[in-house]
Amino acid sequence: MQSLSGIALMLDAAVQSLESGDAEQAAAVIRSALERHRETIRQLRDLSFALEPVVLRDQGFVPAVRALADQIGLDHEIQVEVDVDAAEALAEKAQAALYQILRDALHSAVRRGPPKRIAVNVRREGDGAIETVIVDDAPGERRRATFDPIAERARSLNGRLDVEHGADGGTIVRVHLPSYVSGD
Repeated sequence: MQSLSGIALMLDAAVQSLESGDAEQAAAVIRSALERHRETIRQLRDLSFALEPVVLRDQGFVPAVRALADQIGLDHEIQVEVDVDAAEALAEKAQAALYQILRDALHSAVRRGPPKRIAVNVRREGDGAIETVIVDDAPGERRRATFDPIAERARSLNGRLDVEHGADGGTIVRVHLPSYVSGD
């Protein structure tokens, strides 16, 4: 919003320059506004992708999570194991929220460590509930507030977040989602 407001002010200044006969100044301001406009579009595209990547919408949850894991693994030289097929049972909005939870948990592990290994597992429990477990070997996080965004996303699905210290000093993040968030 700030960028768009700034662009509007720049265009107002360009109009004033044109009205006062200073075409050179107006052209310089318009070029600058155009550059800022393009940058704002790039930022919005990145934000849109971060909220719901195209691969999630076009190819489904499993390919989106695998692409995310592959990217994090390559960028940070981390072994990321993924077993998320059970999440295909979730409704579309629940899949988008779970994707964001996984993305946040993976990035959190990278910031704390980086870890050497991360495992992501989504499984369907006997009552139809979905449990997601993210285990990493990065140094543990003492600040509970680090996990607040993940907990909030879980609550938006009437789920719950549990965070435990792993035996290897890492962290275990568990997200429990009730059975009624599935698409069944």
